[in-house]
Amino acid sequence: MLPKRLRQLPYVVHTNRELGLMLGGLKPVAYFIAISGREPDCLIRYWRMFDRHVGLGRFIKREFREPVPDRPQFQCRSIFYSLPGEEWRIDALRMLLAQPGAWSDDRERRFGELLGYEDWQNDYWLSRRGA
Repeated sequence: MLPKRLRQLPYVVHTNRELGLMLGGLKPVAYFIAISGREPDCLIRYWRMFDRHVGLGRFIKREFREPVPDRPQFQCRSIFYSLPGEEWRIDALRMLLAQPGAWSDDRERRFGELLGYEDWQNDYWLSRRGA
């Protein structure tokens, strides 16, 4: 179940709805991150559902493993799924996430845009982000 803060949004938040939204063509990309080897079973099951659609050519999958900063004994596992033709969003998301410095409203807006949120949805989110 979504936290109350997300349930009260005036639009459908993508969290826990990525698969259905992507199958409906309403979401161009999904992004997941976990510590490699410590992924929750529910997340692994969700990825398997996505992977079925990768096998059918409905989605593109890219996976990356990188050391966790300040925790070299762990690896960060990032998995991206995109609709065909939207793979550029994966590259753009990776570049955005790799930028040094504090996360800003501009970066938050770009993140939302890349995930497929509309301008008004990003405006609404940003106006309440710190609340």
